[in-house]
Amino acid sequence: MKEEPGLSSKDTLLAVTTYSFDIAALELFLPLIVGARLIVASQEIVADGTQLLAKLTDSKTTVMQATPATWKLLIAAGWEGNEQLKVLCGGEALPSQLASELLERCESLWNMYGPTETTIWSAVSEIKTDSQLISIGNGIANTQLYILDQSSQLVPVGVVGELCIGGRD
Repeated sequence: MKEEPGLSSKDTLLAVTTYSFDIAALELFLPLIVGARLIVASQEIVADGTQLLAKLTDSKTTVMQATPATWKLLIAAGWEGNEQLKVLCGGEALPSQLASELLERCESLWNMYGPTETTIWSAVSEIKTDSQLISIGNGIANTQLYILDQSSQLVPVGVVGELCIGGRD
């Protein structure tokens, strides 16, 4: 995550995820690891679009990770965007309509994918243009993604199968 989508000591990350959700670990530890500024929003602020919008604006946040529901809450509260903001969206499927709205409001938009069993994110995809198809992208770092059939054999491109996620051999 430090490499892609990237976080550096120059960033300010606004943490909005409840601590019981695995993606909170990224919000809390990655900024500390890279020397970035970390701001933790209370659940009262996160639940209220107007308060969250004020916190996002006042804190000069450059990176925020949230579910599509939270991004919709911000837009409904009147968020017009921030040209320096890197938007990380995950925890639920990213609807193409929401992706279009976010692309108009941020520096970059990243679709994050990872089931809880893999601990936080397994795949990342930068969304650059309006598209009806939002990809989960490629594996992060040493993560490998495979589509397998019922016999655990690789399937050809375009054939339905089960997504299996693996790491280093």
